[in-house]
Amino acid sequence: MAADEKAQAEGEQVEGKVKKVVGGAVGNESMKAEGYAEESKGDLRVAKEKARGAVRPK
Repeated sequence: MAADEKAQAEGEQVEGKVKKVVGGAVGNESMKAEGYAEESKGDLRVAKEKARGAVRPK
């Protein structure tokens, strides 16, 4: 996984977790749902890069 892709994926995961927690704390369901979506986007990016790395010849 390239360093910039990894950083971007981790950033999305962290930002999503923060939005989830803050949205739940203040009762903002829209923000909470956005947090879940953003965290999932980061998870998918990590999975994509892991799959790409597994397919590359070594």
